[in-house]
Amino acid sequence: MTDRRLIAGLDLGSTKTCAVIAELAGDLPRAPLAKILGVGLAKNSGVRRGIVRDIDETTRSVAAALKDAERMAGARVPDVTCGIAGEHVAARSSAGVVAVSGEEITPQDVARVNEVARAVSLGRDHELLHDIPQEYIVDQQKGISDPVGMTGTRLEVEMYLVTAQSTAAQNLRKSVQRAGYRVADLVLEPLAASYAILSDDEKELGVALVEVGGSSTGVAVFHEGKIRHLASLKYAGSHVTSDLVQGLGVTQSDAERLKERHGAAYTPLVDAGEMVSLPSTPGQGARTASRELVAHIIHQRVDEIFQLVAREFERAGYGAGRLPAGVVLSGGTAHLPGMVELAREVFAVPVRAGHPELGISGLVDSVQAPRYAVPVGLVLYAARKSAQGSAPGVLFGGAPEKIFGPLKRWLQDFF
Repeated sequence: MTDRRLIAGLDLGSTKTCAVIAELAGDLPRAPLAKILGVGLAKNSGVRRGIVRDIDETTRSVAAALKDAERMAGARVPDVTCGIAGEHVAARSSAGVVAVSGEEITPQDVARVNEVARAVSLGRDHELLHDIPQEYIVDQQKGISDPVGMTGTRLEVEMYLVTAQSTAAQNLRKSVQRAGYRVADLVLEPLAASYAILSDDEKELGVALVEVGGSSTGVAVFHEGKIRHLASLKYAGSHVTSDLVQGLGVTQSDAERLKERHGAAYTPLVDAGEMVSLPSTPGQGARTASRELVAHIIHQRVDEIFQLVAREFERAGYGAGRLPAGVVLSGGTAHLPGMVELAREVFAVPVRAGHPELGISGLVDSVQAPRYAVPVGLVLYAARKSAQGSAPGVLFGGAPEKIFGPLKRWLQDFF
């Protein structure tokens, strides 16, 4: 097996690091697939809210997760596509205008207008992650996705720029490099997850991806096939665990275990008479609690998180009735029983848990959980990029039309 065909995705969460190794397959370059070969999971306590707080711990975790995935795949990977998220990620719109040089619009004109939209000051400590053309406008005519070949004198673009704090990005890269790998790309996590779990129809109609992780909850809204809104909320799974620590008088690790084993996010699902035994110190003696109490504590906190997410939808202009395809849940906390039922109650739209299944083959059953949406999405991102043979850094336009015609088209279809 050659290294050239191998791609790896790495999701550095605040509780776990997930690595997925895949082989580039499918009908290239038109419809690349990722054939899943290996999966690795390792505990990680070195990342909080998308920022590396402890480089040594994170490096150890990256090495452990990738080693496991490599062992399963029976191959080594030199570089990885890494997810990035957290409150330090910012997004905004930027417009660009140019005069068309000849009779009709050429790829060079498009590259120029994209360059103008990108040339904004990002602030001292921010670097550009993604520049996604939302739409082109030719002589006041809006809603054009590919203006090449059209006649016009004035070309405008509406660009969505996603930036991340440079120091956060640098520390992420450093942790991966210390583990012995190169970071091929940093990709926004909700964007990556959307490749694996959202269908084109959902993105066209209007859908929100809610990624409930360990220490932050990511929200991404898609409409008319494009990403329209991004947000990161600082409440997530670790707050649920803390509430259990407070409410039940157990240690952090015991609370985590209770949540995994007996947790439910929707109280009506739990039998009122069911009891669970609580871990206890010698002084406390043997203790039990009703499973309903455990569920009630989780229900209260998750309800609060979903209320904040609903407020974020309102702020983005996607409140009541504006998300026909509903909400898709991903992230490690999304696998708790009752998450979907509670989300339906709060958002009053269709809700499902996002299991990665789009564009993948191979060991598909190894990644059938919402926590794998990001790492699987990352390998799909890398697969599409690799299939187009693009040079690093110019994935989003500004290069010869020969290679980038199809690439630009799928990016526009995609976003």
